[in-house]
Amino acid sequence: MIDAEALRAVCLEQNGAGEEFPFPRSPDLSVFKVGGKIFALTNLTATPLSVSLKCDPELAPQLRAAHPEIIPGYHLNKRHWNTVTLTGSLPDRLVREMIEDSYDLVVAGLPRAQRLRLDRAEPRRS
Repeated sequence: MIDAEALRAVCLEQNGAGEEFPFPRSPDLSVFKVGGKIFALTNLTATPLSVSLKCDPELAPQLRAAHPEIIPGYHLNKRHWNTVTLTGSLPDRLVREMIEDSYDLVVAGLPRAQRLRLDRAEPRRS
């Protein structure tokens, strides 16, 4: 099961990823970014643990239909974001893939120079 420590580790193992706490009204909200853009949001101290992730708009409804733990992004664009509750019922591999997909979608939208710098960075661990 992916717990808070594992969730943070998976997010931070993505090339160029960093963690910030930019919301003074929500000081426990971890925001994971690459190239200044958000790819994951979570409160690592919340119970149950959940994470909001960017998702391909074609895939998002399919994931929601297949897994009750995946719902439209909480306080986010529902077409592009899912919120995933990590209760242990989703396979860890699926959660990891959703995090990596979110990261990849954000990277794809970065300027070419930033993408090239990330490509030259040390590859992420799988």
